[in-house]
Amino acid sequence: MFKALWLEKTESGTQASLRELDDALLGEGEVEVRVEWSTLNYKDALAILGRSPVVRKFPMVPGIDFAGTVESSRHGEFSPGQRVVLNGWGHGEALFGGLSTKARVPAAHLIRLPDSLTTRTAMAIGTAGYTAMLCVLALERHGVEPSQGDILVTGAGGGVGGFATALLARKGYRVVASTGRPEEADRLKRLGAAEILHRDELSQPGKPLQKERWAGVIDSVGSHTLANACAQTRYRGTVAACGLAQGIDFPATVAPFILRGVTLAGIDSVMAPPPERSAAWARLATDLDASVIADMATEVPLAAAIDGARDLLEGRVAGRLLVRVE
Repeated sequence: MFKALWLEKTESGTQASLRELDDALLGEGEVEVRVEWSTLNYKDALAILGRSPVVRKFPMVPGIDFAGTVESSRHGEFSPGQRVVLNGWGHGEALFGGLSTKARVPAAHLIRLPDSLTTRTAMAIGTAGYTAMLCVLALERHGVEPSQGDILVTGAGGGVGGFATALLARKGYRVVASTGRPEEADRLKRLGAAEILHRDELSQPGKPLQKERWAGVIDSVGSHTLANACAQTRYRGTVAACGLAQGIDFPATVAPFILRGVTLAGIDSVMAPPPERSAAWARLATDLDASVIADMATEVPLAAAIDGARDLLEGRVAGRLLVRVE
């Protein structure tokens, strides 16, 4: 038996409950993991409360990520006792996810944790920190350096934005953090932000080409915010786009791309190939200070995940919700 958050489709919508389930319900895969920690991401909250068609098959165990210890394996790359992490790959959407005390998954979906990371630390970082690291790597890959000017981080009050702020600041970039929550200013400055920008300055329709401000951008918001960020990016700058908190639309023109040579780099954390995942986790193990991780995470038990999902969607959560599964 294992305990899990269980989502069912009913006439009135999605019904979420905490259940004791038989091991026969576990998914297909070569590796069985004792899940120790998971998280509540924005996508998880949408799935749990049925606010968006995130779940593609019912019943479902939500949770797009988890960290734990291998209990058994039919794959040569993994053996009992190893600490592993999983992000994405459709878990919590089409495959059972991490809000469960046990998981059986394909070996290809797992990454061995660097020796310096515990399973708790890995999930305090979670998909948010992993996605932020993919964004930072994209800026580096396109040649954005600290000497070139300010980096804009939108949605900085959320998990991706907070980790992006901390990662960039530690590498010597000057970070301007955009948020709609002024009360987050002190926390963002502790994470390394040099300046706080209210999101209203970016969230309304703007001109196709605006004053050059940013050497690079990490955007988790989308819509007009992303369009304005691109319009304000300096010549040959790079914008890494990874989210759609404001909307999936992109009301922009080609002007920044053909007149300033701006690069718009899409960041997909769900299906990123294993080498990129391993590189991101290796950097997270060295580039994040322990105090940053502690400042980002609020711990809740599995039984509180449903209430946590409501808090997350209603904007009452700063940083990350770390779920203690065991």
